[in-house]
Amino acid sequence: MRIGIVAPSTPILPDDAEAVRAIVSLGYPGVELVFDEQCFAVHGHFAGEDGHRFAALVAMANRPDIDAVWFARGGYGACRIAEDAVAAMTDVARGKAFLGYSDQGNLLGALYRDGFDHVAHGPMVADIRREDGDAAVMRALDWLVARDPAACEPGLAHGARHAAFNLMTLSMLLGTPLEPDLAGHVLLVEEVSEYLYAFDRAFFHVATYFGPRGLAGLRLGRVSDIPENDRPFGMEAEEIAQGWCARTGIAWLGRADIGHDAANKVVPFGLHRAG
Repeated sequence: MRIGIVAPSTPILPDDAEAVRAIVSLGYPGVELVFDEQCFAVHGHFAGEDGHRFAALVAMANRPDIDAVWFARGGYGACRIAEDAVAAMTDVARGKAFLGYSDQGNLLGALYRDGFDHVAHGPMVADIRREDGDAAVMRALDWLVARDPAACEPGLAHGARHAAFNLMTLSMLLGTPLEPDLAGHVLLVEEVSEYLYAFDRAFFHVATYFGPRGLAGLRLGRVSDIPENDRPFGMEAEEIAQGWCARTGIAWLGRADIGHDAANKVVPFGLHRAG
Protein backbone atom coordinates (compact mmCIF):
# COMPACT_ATOMS: atom_id res chain seq x y z
CA MET A 1 0.00 0.00 0.00
CA ARG A 2 1.23 3.50 -0.87
CA ILE A 3 -0.01 6.50 1.11
CA GLY A 4 0.54 9.90 -0.48
CA ILE A 5 1.12 12.91 1.77
CA VAL A 6 0.52 16.54 0.82
CA ALA A 7 0.20 19.81 2.76
CA PRO A 8 -2.73 21.90 1.47
CA SER A 9 -2.23 24.49 4.21
CA THR A 10 1.03 24.84 6.15
CA PRO A 11 4.33 22.94 5.95
CA ILE A 12 5.83 20.20 8.04
CA LEU A 13 9.52 19.60 8.73
CA PRO A 14 11.67 16.83 7.24
CA ASP A 15 12.11 15.54 10.80
CA ASP A 16 8.34 15.00 11.04
CA ALA A 17 8.42 12.88 7.92
CA GLU A 18 11.36 10.81 9.15
CA ALA A 19 9.70 10.17 12.53
CA VAL A 20 6.53 8.91 10.84
CA ARG A 21 8.51 6.81 8.35
CA ALA A 22 10.23 5.15 11.33
CA ILE A 23 6.85 4.14 12.76
CA VAL A 24 5.81 2.67 9.43
CA SER A 25 9.06 0.74 9.04
CA LEU A 26 8.63 -0.88 12.45
CA GLY A 27 4.95 -1.72 12.44
CA TYR A 28 3.43 -1.55 8.97
CA PRO A 29 5.10 -3.98 6.55
CA GLY A 30 4.11 -3.41 2.96
CA VAL A 31 3.20 0.24 3.56
CA GLU A 32 5.13 3.01 1.80
CA LEU A 33 4.75 6.71 2.56
CA VAL A 34 5.15 9.03 -0.42
CA PHE A 35 5.81 12.61 0.73
CA ASP A 36 5.43 15.24 -1.95
CA GLU A 37 8.30 17.72 -1.60
CA GLN A 38 5.64 20.42 -1.42
CA CYS A 39 5.08 19.37 2.21
CA PHE A 40 8.33 21.13 3.11
CA ALA A 41 7.92 24.24 0.95
CA VAL A 42 7.52 27.63 2.62
CA HIS A 43 5.83 30.65 1.08
CA GLY A 44 4.92 33.09 3.82
CA HIS A 45 2.37 31.34 6.01
CA PHE A 46 1.76 28.55 3.51
CA ALA A 47 3.36 25.33 2.29
CA GLY A 48 4.00 26.92 -1.09
CA GLU A 49 1.96 29.30 -3.19
CA ASP A 50 -1.69 28.47 -3.86
CA GLY A 51 -0.83 27.07 -7.29
CA HIS A 52 1.92 24.88 -5.84
CA ARG A 53 -0.33 23.44 -3.14
CA PHE A 54 -3.18 22.93 -5.63
CA ALA A 55 -0.96 21.10 -8.11
CA ALA A 56 0.56 18.82 -5.49
CA LEU A 57 -2.82 17.85 -4.05
CA VAL A 58 -4.43 17.16 -7.42
CA ALA A 59 -1.44 15.22 -8.72
CA MET A 60 -1.30 13.02 -5.62
CA ALA A 61 -5.06 12.41 -5.62
CA ASN A 62 -5.05 11.43 -9.29
CA ARG A 63 -2.01 9.13 -9.19
CA PRO A 64 -3.10 5.54 -9.89
CA ASP A 65 -0.20 4.15 -7.83
CA ILE A 66 -1.36 5.92 -4.64
CA ASP A 67 -3.98 4.21 -2.48
CA ALA A 68 -4.78 6.96 0.05
CA VAL A 69 -4.11 10.65 0.65
CA TRP A 70 -3.06 11.73 4.13
CA PHE A 71 -2.93 15.42 4.91
CA ALA A 72 0.27 16.58 6.58
CA ARG A 73 -0.93 19.44 8.76
CA GLY A 74 -3.66 22.00 9.37
CA GLY A 75 -3.15 25.69 10.03
CA TYR A 76 -4.76 27.77 7.30
CA GLY A 77 -4.87 27.69 3.52
CA ALA A 78 -6.97 24.74 2.34
CA CYS A 79 -10.03 26.89 1.62
CA ARG A 80 -8.04 28.84 -0.96
CA ILE A 81 -7.61 25.78 -3.20
CA ALA A 82 -10.26 23.24 -2.13
CA GLU A 83 -13.06 23.95 -4.63
CA ASP A 84 -10.81 23.95 -7.69
CA ALA A 85 -8.75 21.01 -6.48
CA VAL A 86 -11.75 18.74 -5.94
CA ALA A 87 -13.14 19.74 -9.34
CA ALA A 88 -9.83 18.68 -10.94
CA MET A 89 -9.82 15.22 -9.34
CA THR A 90 -10.59 12.23 -11.54
CA ASP A 91 -12.39 8.95 -10.92
CA VAL A 92 -9.02 7.56 -9.80
CA ALA A 93 -9.12 9.93 -6.84
CA ARG A 94 -12.64 8.85 -5.88
CA GLY A 95 -11.41 5.41 -4.90
CA LYS A 96 -8.94 6.76 -2.35
CA ALA A 97 -9.31 7.53 1.34
CA PHE A 98 -8.61 11.10 2.50
CA LEU A 99 -7.71 11.74 6.15
CA GLY A 100 -7.12 14.93 8.12
CA TYR A 101 -8.76 17.47 10.42
CA SER A 102 -8.55 21.10 11.56
CA ASP A 103 -8.14 23.35 8.50
CA GLN A 104 -8.40 20.27 6.28
CA GLY A 105 -12.09 20.25 7.16
CA ASN A 106 -12.40 22.55 4.17
CA LEU A 107 -11.22 19.74 1.92
CA LEU A 108 -13.14 17.04 3.77
CA GLY A 109 -16.32 19.05 3.33
CA ALA A 110 -15.69 19.68 -0.36
CA LEU A 111 -14.80 16.05 -1.03
CA TYR A 112 -17.85 14.77 0.80
CA ARG A 113 -20.09 17.28 -0.95
CA ASP A 114 -18.77 16.00 -4.27
CA GLY A 115 -19.62 12.38 -3.45
CA PHE A 116 -16.25 10.99 -2.34
CA ASP A 117 -16.94 7.89 -0.26
CA HIS A 118 -13.82 7.54 1.93
CA VAL A 119 -13.40 10.84 3.75
CA ALA A 120 -12.48 10.95 7.43
CA HIS A 121 -11.64 13.38 10.20
CA GLY A 122 -8.58 12.10 12.06
CA PRO A 123 -4.90 12.51 12.95
CA MET A 124 -2.34 13.98 10.57
CA VAL A 125 1.41 13.62 10.11
CA ALA A 126 2.19 16.72 12.19
CA ASP A 127 0.56 15.10 15.23
CA ILE A 128 3.84 13.22 15.66
CA ARG A 129 5.03 16.40 17.43
CA ARG A 130 2.47 16.07 20.19
CA GLU A 131 2.92 14.26 23.48
CA ASP A 132 1.93 10.64 22.71
CA GLY A 133 2.03 11.58 19.03
CA ASP A 134 3.12 8.06 18.09
CA ALA A 135 -0.30 6.79 19.17
CA ALA A 136 -2.07 9.37 17.02
CA VAL A 137 0.00 8.47 13.97
CA MET A 138 -0.57 4.74 14.47
CA ARG A 139 -4.31 5.33 14.83
CA ALA A 140 -4.34 7.16 11.52
CA LEU A 141 -2.36 4.40 9.85
CA ASP A 142 -4.58 1.71 11.33
CA TRP A 143 -7.58 3.37 9.70
CA LEU A 144 -5.88 4.15 6.39
CA VAL A 145 -4.39 0.68 6.00
CA ALA A 146 -7.10 -1.57 7.44
CA ARG A 147 -10.12 0.61 8.33
CA ASP A 148 -9.60 -0.67 11.87
CA PRO A 149 -12.79 0.08 13.86
CA ALA A 150 -10.67 0.46 17.01
CA ALA A 151 -9.24 3.65 15.48
CA CYS A 152 -12.69 5.21 15.24
CA GLU A 153 -14.55 7.38 17.72
CA PRO A 154 -16.26 4.86 20.00
CA GLY A 155 -19.66 6.56 20.09
CA LEU A 156 -20.36 6.31 16.36
CA ALA A 157 -23.76 4.69 16.03
CA HIS A 158 -24.27 1.79 13.63
CA GLY A 159 -26.60 2.81 10.82
CA ALA A 160 -26.21 6.55 11.46
CA ARG A 161 -24.47 9.11 9.27
CA HIS A 162 -21.69 11.19 10.78
CA ALA A 163 -19.40 14.09 10.00
CA ALA A 164 -16.80 15.85 12.14
CA PHE A 165 -15.21 19.29 11.96
CA ASN A 166 -13.30 21.88 13.88
CA LEU A 167 -16.08 24.29 14.87
CA MET A 168 -14.46 27.49 13.56
CA THR A 169 -13.55 25.83 10.26
CA LEU A 170 -17.11 24.58 9.83
CA SER A 171 -18.57 27.98 10.67
CA MET A 172 -16.41 29.63 8.02
CA LEU A 173 -17.29 27.17 5.24
CA LEU A 174 -21.07 27.23 5.69
CA GLY A 175 -22.74 28.97 2.78
CA THR A 176 -19.72 28.52 0.52
CA PRO A 177 -19.17 26.04 -2.33
CA LEU A 178 -17.29 23.80 0.14
CA GLU A 179 -20.35 23.09 2.31
CA PRO A 180 -21.61 19.48 2.28
CA ASP A 181 -25.21 18.44 2.83
CA LEU A 182 -25.34 17.21 6.43
CA ALA A 183 -29.08 16.64 6.68
CA GLY A 184 -29.67 13.46 8.68
CA HIS A 185 -26.11 13.42 10.04
CA VAL A 186 -24.81 13.40 13.57
CA LEU A 187 -22.32 16.27 13.67
CA LEU A 188 -19.24 16.10 15.90
CA VAL A 189 -17.33 19.34 16.55
CA GLU A 190 -14.20 20.28 18.49
CA GLU A 191 -12.24 23.48 19.06
CA VAL A 192 -8.83 24.76 20.15
CA SER A 193 -7.27 28.09 21.12
CA GLU A 194 -10.43 30.19 20.92
CA TYR A 195 -11.90 32.51 23.54
CA LEU A 196 -15.21 31.23 24.88
CA TYR A 197 -17.00 34.26 23.44
CA ALA A 198 -15.63 33.31 19.99
CA PHE A 199 -16.69 29.71 20.58
CA ASP A 200 -20.17 30.95 21.48
CA ARG A 201 -20.29 33.15 18.37
CA ALA A 202 -19.31 30.25 16.11
CA PHE A 203 -21.85 27.99 17.81
CA PHE A 204 -24.55 30.61 17.22
CA HIS A 205 -23.74 30.52 13.51
CA VAL A 206 -23.47 26.74 13.18
CA ALA A 207 -26.52 25.90 15.30
CA THR A 208 -28.85 28.52 13.82
CA TYR A 209 -27.75 27.45 10.33
CA PHE A 210 -28.31 23.73 10.90
CA GLY A 211 -31.37 24.01 13.16
CA PRO A 212 -33.87 24.06 10.25
CA ARG A 213 -31.80 21.78 8.02
CA GLY A 214 -32.51 18.39 9.55
CA LEU A 215 -29.33 17.64 11.47
CA ALA A 216 -29.79 14.34 13.36
CA GLY A 217 -27.92 15.61 16.41
CA LEU A 218 -24.71 17.12 17.70
CA ARG A 219 -21.86 15.89 19.89
CA LEU A 220 -19.10 18.02 21.35
CA GLY A 221 -15.47 16.96 21.34
CA ARG A 222 -12.72 18.53 23.38
CA VAL A 223 -12.42 22.30 23.61
CA SER A 224 -8.80 22.91 24.58
CA ASP A 225 -6.23 25.62 25.19
CA ILE A 226 -8.90 28.25 25.83
CA PRO A 227 -7.25 31.69 26.21
CA GLU A 228 -8.02 33.66 29.35
CA ASN A 229 -10.19 36.67 28.63
CA ASP A 230 -10.17 39.93 30.62
CA ARG A 231 -13.35 38.73 32.35
CA PRO A 232 -15.04 35.33 32.77
CA PHE A 233 -17.47 34.45 30.00
CA GLY A 234 -19.90 32.92 32.47
CA MET A 235 -20.49 29.59 30.74
CA GLU A 236 -18.26 26.65 29.94
CA ALA A 237 -18.00 25.11 26.49
CA GLU A 238 -20.50 22.31 27.12
CA GLU A 239 -23.07 24.75 28.49
CA ILE A 240 -22.65 26.86 25.36
CA ALA A 241 -23.14 23.86 23.08
CA GLN A 242 -26.15 22.58 25.00
CA GLY A 243 -27.69 26.03 25.10
CA TRP A 244 -27.49 26.61 21.35
CA CYS A 245 -28.75 23.10 20.62
CA ALA A 246 -31.77 23.74 22.85
CA ARG A 247 -32.47 27.13 21.27
CA THR A 248 -32.29 25.78 17.70
CA GLY A 249 -33.97 22.39 18.13
CA ILE A 250 -30.85 20.28 17.52
CA ALA A 251 -30.68 17.05 19.54
CA TRP A 252 -27.83 17.21 22.07
CA LEU A 253 -26.13 13.82 22.02
CA GLY A 254 -23.32 14.37 24.52
CA ARG A 255 -19.55 14.39 24.28
CA ALA A 256 -17.21 12.96 21.65
CA ASP A 257 -13.64 11.66 21.71
CA ILE A 258 -12.16 14.06 19.16
CA GLY A 259 -9.97 17.13 19.55
CA HIS A 260 -6.73 18.89 18.76
CA ASP A 261 -4.63 16.35 20.65
CA ALA A 262 -3.04 12.94 20.35
CA ALA A 263 -6.21 11.21 21.57
CA ASN A 264 -8.17 12.42 18.53
CA LYS A 265 -10.17 9.49 17.14
CA VAL A 266 -11.13 8.89 13.51
CA VAL A 267 -14.61 9.84 12.29
CA PRO A 268 -15.41 8.54 8.79
CA PHE A 269 -17.96 10.71 7.02
CA GLY A 270 -21.24 9.10 6.02
CA LEU A 271 -22.93 5.89 7.07
CA HIS A 272 -21.27 3.99 9.91
CA ARG A 273 -21.25 0.22 9.92
CA ALA A 274 -19.96 -1.13 13.21
CA GLY A 275 -17.15 -3.68 12.97
